[in-house]
Amino acid sequence: MSGTDTPLEGWRPAFRGWRARRPFLGGLLLTLGGGWILLTVKASLKVVIHVGMQGVAGYLLPVVMVLCGLLTLFSPSQRLFYSVLGMLCSLGSWVTSNLGGFFVGLILGAVGSCMIFGWLPDQEPRVSRRERKAARAAAGQQAQGFGEGAGEPA
Repeated sequence: MSGTDTPLEGWRPAFRGWRARRPFLGGLLLTLGGGWILLTVKASLKVVIHVGMQGVAGYLLPVVMVLCGLLTLFSPSQRLFYSVLGMLCSLGSWVTSNLGGFFVGLILGAVGSCMIFGWLPDQEPRVSRRERKAARAAAGQQAQGFGEGAGEPA
């Protein structure tokens, strides 16, 4: 067994592999946005008043945001449903939870939901413009070399 056949040891390579197979940053932002809104629901401002069902919604929407973010991290196959639900809860927190946690939680939740929605699991890494141009030039040179002697008899 050569040295390259041994598996990578430690928790960091394992975490990187786990993180690469899911929309990690989007789920983290959605979770942080819900957590921020939960923290600001009890802000000690005289302007903030919660009455009746609005008080319940003030806690319910950020809890759903946190759950959607965590479920995205641990069950990425359902990411589209969680991202749409997270976006709706983020936008709903504008009315129910101190302007969406004073806009910070609202923006974190909306950006995280968009990142979750746009994540593709099996996407090839992007090729830079310079590499695409070099590949086209190499393909063009091969095509020119092939076409020169094609019409001559052997």
